[in-house]
Amino acid sequence: MIRIGSAQGFWGDWPQAPGLQLRGGPLDFLIFDYLAEVTMSILEKQRRRDPALGYATDFVATMRELLPELLDRKVRVVSSAGGVNPRACAEAVLAAAREVAPGRPLKVAVVRGDSILDRIGDFKLKALDPSAPRLDEVRDRLLSANVYFGAEPVAEALRMGADIVITGRVTDTALVLGPLLASFDVSRDDHDALALGVVAGHILECGAQSSGGNFLGRFLEVEEMVKIGFPIAEFADPHTLAITKHPGLGGCVTRQTVSEQLLYEIGDPKEYLTPDVSVDFTSIRLEETGPDRVRVHGVQGGPPPPMLKVSCAYADGYALSGTLVYTWPEAVKKARTAGELIRRRGETLGLRFDDFRVETIGFYACHEGMVGPPAESSEVMLRVAVRSQSREDLDRLGRELVPLVLTGPPGATGFAGGRPRAHEVLAYWPGLIARDAVAPVVELLTSDTKSEA
Repeated sequence: MIRIGSAQGFWGDWPQAPGLQLRGGPLDFLIFDYLAEVTMSILEKQRRRDPALGYATDFVATMRELLPELLDRKVRVVSSAGGVNPRACAEAVLAAAREVAPGRPLKVAVVRGDSILDRIGDFKLKALDPSAPRLDEVRDRLLSANVYFGAEPVAEALRMGADIVITGRVTDTALVLGPLLASFDVSRDDHDALALGVVAGHILECGAQSSGGNFLGRFLEVEEMVKIGFPIAEFADPHTLAITKHPGLGGCVTRQTVSEQLLYEIGDPKEYLTPDVSVDFTSIRLEETGPDRVRVHGVQGGPPPPMLKVSCAYADGYALSGTLVYTWPEAVKKARTAGELIRRRGETLGLRFDDFRVETIGFYACHEGMVGPPAESSEVMLRVAVRSQSREDLDRLGRELVPLVLTGPPGATGFAGGRPRAHEVLAYWPGLIARDAVAPVVELLTSDTKSEA
């Protein structure tokens, strides 16, 4: 049996979760899932400013804190913290290990080769979004281009003896399927076993979202959310999976919490595509077999697709947003009047905008057109958000917000944060690439800095 515990569901997730998960009970693997699509382009911008960066630095701090215990408990780590610079991330972890666990051997594997930004012109990519611009139209503005690798390089790194595996862009599900493949003899033609591993990865990829966090059902009844337990995938063999959590931690694992996570970002439920296998999510069966324990079975898989996904991001102008709070009476009317004032003042200055939005947070801002508006609010937050190709025009408009306190409707507050400033907008360009056009590279580093690939 192996037990794979989620430790982080995104970069910036709850800092206490890894320690609680590690100390809460038996585990074989701890996974840290860090990479959203926009994260890659943010990390690429960091790497361009400093070649030593480009990875999730929080991961290094966590490893510094937990490494002695990880080694004592023989818990292996798999993480996508490498971002666009997994080698630098690995070297930072090894440097931390020499400080907090001196004399104790540590093997850190790097999975790289996913970035094709520097040779994007060598490949023929197929756009996934028909409304997106042609890639050659935005090529000079590209900030990142990464291929999604599957679980096999992760499994290979673990077979090489890695205590910690640090990847660049792999699928979220590969972080769980990789340990499964490394622990059991699973044929690449056993599509049902691969599909079960993918489903387990999908359930764990968002951290506590499948163990009571962000729970639409009985969220007020979820116990002990102060120390919520993150989910654990327990495999008795490649075909037998249960989702659970440590009994001493809060939260809950039920058929409903697991179901909600299964519906998250799946596209066609009959054909959930990964580099390893396609999965029929309509075949999944869930059964509560005890407190905080859900059996997952019946999962059917099929051959993987012939192409791999590529995630590209490019610079697409600038955006600015700012807020003020307006109080009773007629709070909504005041806020909307103030938003219109900013727009008209921007026009009189000759500022150029691609999009201008005025929202009243707390009054019909999230569900306009879906449900009826609430009664008049005693206070409401005005949010003005603007897009433009000109950073200068947006920064000039940002200087118009705070003056509304004395030059607009009465009752404004919440302006202590000062004037907003423009920031760069990153646009997403998803595509497909031939499977044989790229190949991952697995490199093993040790605490004495020797490596083998």
